[in-house]
Amino acid sequence: MYKYAGIIVNNESIQLDKIFIYKIPEKLVNCIDVGYRVSIPFGKGNKKIYGFVMELYKEIDESYNVNKLKYITGLSDEFKVLSYEDLSLIKVMKKKYICTYLECIKSIIPPGILKGVKNKINYVVCVGKKKLSGKFLKEPYTSIWKSVYKNNGVYNKNKLNKLFGFSTSSINTLIKHEFLIQKEKIINRYNIREYKKYPAKNLNFEQQKAVNNILNSNKNIFLIHGVTGSGKTEIYMNLVSEMLKNNKESIILVPEIALTPQMVERFKGRFGKDITVFHSKLSDGEKYDEWLRVKNGKVKVAIGARSAVFLPFKNLGLIVIDEEHEGSYKSDSNPKYNAREISEIKCNLYNCKLVLGSATPSVETYYQCDLGNINLINIKNRADGAFMPNIEVVDMREELSNNNLSIFSKSLYNGIKNSLDKKEQVILFLNRRGFSTFVSCRKCGYVFKCENCDIAMTYHSSSKILSCHYCGSKKNITKKCPKCGSKYVKYFGVGTEKVENEVRKYFPKAKTIRMDFDTTRKKHSYENIYNYFKEGKADVLIGTQMVAKGLDFKNVTLVGVIAADLSLNLPDFHASERTFQLITQVSGRAGRGKKRGNVIVQTYNPDNFSIKYAVNNDYKKFFNEEIVIRKNMNYPPFSKILLINMSSKNEEILIKNIQNVGIYLRNIIENYDKINMLGPCPCEISKIKNYYRWQIILKGDVKEDFAMNIKNTIYKLIKNVYNDIRVSIDINPNSLI
Repeated sequence: MYKYAGIIVNNESIQLDKIFIYKIPEKLVNCIDVGYRVSIPFGKGNKKIYGFVMELYKEIDESYNVNKLKYITGLSDEFKVLSYEDLSLIKVMKKKYICTYLECIKSIIPPGILKGVKNKINYVVCVGKKKLSGKFLKEPYTSIWKSVYKNNGVYNKNKLNKLFGFSTSSINTLIKHEFLIQKEKIINRYNIREYKKYPAKNLNFEQQKAVNNILNSNKNIFLIHGVTGSGKTEIYMNLVSEMLKNNKESIILVPEIALTPQMVERFKGRFGKDITVFHSKLSDGEKYDEWLRVKNGKVKVAIGARSAVFLPFKNLGLIVIDEEHEGSYKSDSNPKYNAREISEIKCNLYNCKLVLGSATPSVETYYQCDLGNINLINIKNRADGAFMPNIEVVDMREELSNNNLSIFSKSLYNGIKNSLDKKEQVILFLNRRGFSTFVSCRKCGYVFKCENCDIAMTYHSSSKILSCHYCGSKKNITKKCPKCGSKYVKYFGVGTEKVENEVRKYFPKAKTIRMDFDTTRKKHSYENIYNYFKEGKADVLIGTQMVAKGLDFKNVTLVGVIAADLSLNLPDFHASERTFQLITQVSGRAGRGKKRGNVIVQTYNPDNFSIKYAVNNDYKKFFNEEIVIRKNMNYPPFSKILLINMSSKNEEILIKNIQNVGIYLRNIIENYDKINMLGPCPCEISKIKNYYRWQIILKGDVKEDFAMNIKNTIYKLIKNVYNDIRVSIDINPNSLI
């Protein structure tokens, strides 16, 4: 019999990131288990807060004064919020991502639980046991009773009032005399929409071979390296079908919410409406209901973004990570987990299959295939016999020398015109939103910068304002330079909004639609844009990386890459890889139907190896060249990077403390031959939201214990200025900027 419980308290202070021992009262001895959320008294004032039971003990160490231990006061929920597997995962995550217990817990359970969200209850009106009699056999009582009888349990009092004009007073009178009664009705906040039937397709040889390999292999982790349009989704659905036959559950992860509508449409069309959809655009109540559906075993398939990997399935058989190379699988907030790594951990906990899919796998993943740690499955042909698109590279330097100052090369202009004349659709890709990327004075060189961030503001023509894409601050544009007073204020650079304007200028009859952060802020906006273009209501889709992957439109025959160099010129070792991935992925949106597609790639750097190999769709050659560079520079996968970012509104305090941290860290790494230190130095963007930013980079054989030691050292050094400085520590970050 357990007498004591080890509890993590619901307090975000890093000083309280430890297990506290509480006594279990006699009334809860047979009720309590690890994974429950409980109410406890905490601190000198015995403030009532929540905690999570992590461990149970029959006896405790003699160092504890048993008489001073406090009692758990009660259970907070009727069910366990964390499973045994969740608790194991939390312990691994805490070490791997150098974060707190509570940060791990909050990533696993829906936010609604901590906010007190429960089932949504509506009170509906039903007929009672008594029939109308006596003085109630008259209007309006007879009409009210007949209407309720006809729609028993459908409407509440407000609806009866609005739809039929019945007064609330008369309804209450009938309830008071028990001719009518009110009942609680749980309102489900999840998507039960039914979709058009999506019948199973006959798999081609490569697809069937992939399915058989995954189901029959002793290995658990697979990479499907299939060209764009090779039918990877059909492979996923066949695997899910096999899991359902064996009463096992499946999680399908997609990198962008923009891809969710398409995936949901196909999976619900194939397997029915009982599929959970889980992503950040859901409300807390919707997330709670979807999470509870999974926990109660009412669904066996989930589709969602990275957080869906934590859904509480009990008999997990399959995790699929579509477009596994995408950076959005890495969290930017604590815990800074990677959904691919979490899936591998869960794969071991549940002994399930993990399938990664991509036409452009990450260098790290493909390297693991070379080492034999991941089973590689190659699919070299498009499904249904479709052809790969023709790709043309346009050197924009030559366009400039031929006096073409437009954002469209001659080839792209003609390509758009030809596609529109044939009633075919076009996708134009530019990984930068807005109208102009910066506004500057041509006389003195003044650049309109954000007052809160060290970054140029972007001009948006639709709202006629300057906007900062980091902190969101906005300001009106002025016609005069605030520095020299000249009128020579000019807009430089191109964003998706500018591309949209140019398409309307040159092709006024074409119907255009834009998919970027600005047009997808509202709920269901992704799905609305997707359906609008899919149904042929728009001729040209203009977008950022949201349109670059996964989307399948049969009538798209032309893809234009406006500026292939944008990601190439970033000061990050991932730059070449991301350029190759973006060009290859967006090129794959063309020619997915019966018509052959064309792709036009505009660049000022046509000889760069990532662009050349992307145009030839040759991943293997790109990988072979990139992996040599990574090895020579000792970048992942040959090392780990620990990024320490410190920020403060007080620049003087920040610089003084990070330099002090740098001195201590140099002394520590002197004992480690395989770790190098870069910095301290200002970040590439040295100020965001009024916070000055400096960083230190540790590169090499960074093990978990070493990283935790670094974290503890930093927090000890800044304890006197803890409230003035923010610290972010990230293992293998997406970006060093």
